[in-house]
Amino acid sequence: MVDRGASALALPDDWPAHPDPILALNRMGSFDWDLDNGLFHMDAQAHEVFDLRPDEFDDHPETLVVRIPRAEGHRLDALVAQAIKDGSENYGTYFRIRCRDGTLRWTHTQGYIRRDETGRPRRIIGIVRDATDEVGELEDRREQAAQDEARRRQTNVVQLTTAALAHARTVQDVIDILKDTHGLTHLGATSLVFGLVEAGRIRLIAEGPEGSFVPGTDITRIDEPYPMSEAVRTLSPRFIESPEEFAARYPILWPHITGLDITSAAYLPLIAEARPIGAMGLLYSDRRGFSPEDRNVLIALGSSIAQSLMRAMLYEQDKDLATGLQQAMLPRTIPSVPGADVAVRYRSASLGRDIGGDWYDLIPLPGGRVGAVIGDVQGHDTHAAAVMGQLRIVLKAYAAEGHPPATVMARASVFLHELDTERFATCLYAEADLTTGVVQVVRAGHIDPLVRRPDGSCRRVPVDGGMPLGLSAEFGCLEYPVATLELDPGHALLLCTDGLVEQPGADLDDGMRTLAALIAAGPDDVRDLADCLIDVAENRGGDDDVALLLLRRRGGDTPRPVGRLQQHVAPGDPEALAEARHMIRAAVGAWGDRHLSDEIELAADELITNALMHTEGSAIVTLRVLSGSDRRLRVEVEDSSSALPRRREAGESGVSGRGLLLVDLLADVWGVEARGGGKCVWCEFVVPDRG
Repeated sequence: MVDRGASALALPDDWPAHPDPILALNRMGSFDWDLDNGLFHMDAQAHEVFDLRPDEFDDHPETLVVRIPRAEGHRLDALVAQAIKDGSENYGTYFRIRCRDGTLRWTHTQGYIRRDETGRPRRIIGIVRDATDEVGELEDRREQAAQDEARRRQTNVVQLTTAALAHARTVQDVIDILKDTHGLTHLGATSLVFGLVEAGRIRLIAEGPEGSFVPGTDITRIDEPYPMSEAVRTLSPRFIESPEEFAARYPILWPHITGLDITSAAYLPLIAEARPIGAMGLLYSDRRGFSPEDRNVLIALGSSIAQSLMRAMLYEQDKDLATGLQQAMLPRTIPSVPGADVAVRYRSASLGRDIGGDWYDLIPLPGGRVGAVIGDVQGHDTHAAAVMGQLRIVLKAYAAEGHPPATVMARASVFLHELDTERFATCLYAEADLTTGVVQVVRAGHIDPLVRRPDGSCRRVPVDGGMPLGLSAEFGCLEYPVATLELDPGHALLLCTDGLVEQPGADLDDGMRTLAALIAAGPDDVRDLADCLIDVAENRGGDDDVALLLLRRRGGDTPRPVGRLQQHVAPGDPEALAEARHMIRAAVGAWGDRHLSDEIELAADELITNALMHTEGSAIVTLRVLSGSDRRLRVEVEDSSSALPRRREAGESGVSGRGLLLVDLLADVWGVEARGGGKCVWCEFVVPDRG
């Protein structure tokens, strides 16, 4: 066997090497910190690490403050103190020192804590080394990771913002999304400026933060020297990478925003359908410059915002058109009705260009009566609105002609059926006599009305109804039952469309009970109550229109009949005519107004004679006393002819033509009212109230 030991080389005299050369070769220095005496000894290599000459260090750790910045020193002291307190055997950290030339250099230290048998720390022995290259590589990796994370974050912001913008309906929705904390603020923007192009100008519609508005920039021309105008004019973004560049390129704007500490800015044109529709500015206070990736992200974001903005602008235009058309179809004004407080409200659905067929109407009728209408044409489009407009006018005309409620509804159904449309309509018509409080209600497939009492309680009024308008004529079921209810002074009648009642997934009866509870808890004034109900509908949203009409009967100033007599006068019956004259004279005398007997009898005689001579049927004479703000005697003569009387001058030798002249001279007021297929000619005499 070969003797391996004999052939081995002799070991050097200094093997193994002393630790000091090993540390020096690895650019490491050592230290020995005596905690009891407070002395801090460093070897020569440690002096080089701290960039100190031996004569510049007196073995006291406080002297190192010339090389260790204050913040780093506090951090090192805290680290060592914590290691001693925790009973740790060692500690290590990176810190920076300030070299002789003022530059900062990374250093690493590792310390080992020596304790006695009681655990009390006595010495710390350790090393220090230059870690510039090591930390530089680490910083490069961290910077690259930070850049990658920033790109992912920016891409995520674009995706989140684009997803949020997909739900924006209005321009304000777009602005709110952009200013939201989950929007562009994640890109680090300090301020957002947003403008729309209108008629060759840019109108500012959003700016922030509060107090950053620049006077005179709410409306600017596209040819003015502003960055937003330049972006729109050139159809290309403007990136401003430093305050100096901002001041040099836009000297007019810069002095007004210096207080915002802006360090860079990006102005993006918003282009849709190959034309600029606006511009957006993002102002930053914590960055300088834009990398190619930053620019690409912002340009992509601007494109997404432009598409959403164009969609929102088209939505608002369609919404305005639909709302305008709907309002044009509804009554422009609601007439004042003596003896009643009236409030009407309408809320359009939240569907963009869709427009509903809901409507309301209030129709003054003769004899202190008023007609209230609420209805809904099937569908949500312009055709529904057009049908609604025609149906509203026709129904109003039939009611004004004096037809009873059931006839009004039946004729309206026939009209809709003959209108060459497949649409039907639900409707409710209520004719109220404000002198007596009697209300006749007819329902065509619509929801029931509600009545609110003066004490605030509210109840649903069940009304037997017929088929919706149009369908009843198609199937030959034109019978509409008439329900009668009494509206006492202070009571309010509510008519509404189903958009105020129906909710997805809820039963209609539950909706009616909820509505009754809202009415009961609402304010007393009908206008305030209407506002309250429409606000509830607005907050609830929904895809259906809402129309409502509130009518409350007042007391006191409403004329009240305190006496009424009626007589039928057939043609060719002189006895009936004489009986009517006798009835009038006797009644006027009995009511304490004998001094007016001749005038009233003569005026009534002229009206009766005209009815018998110029029509082929009989006449109905009614005499009544109305008591209200003043006391009046009213004479009505009703016939079956639709021909209206006209006043004309009689010739010198003529007898005919003087009747209406006499009525005009004798009575305080007179007029003509339509009554179904006929008419009613009336006159009134104001008399002092004798109690």
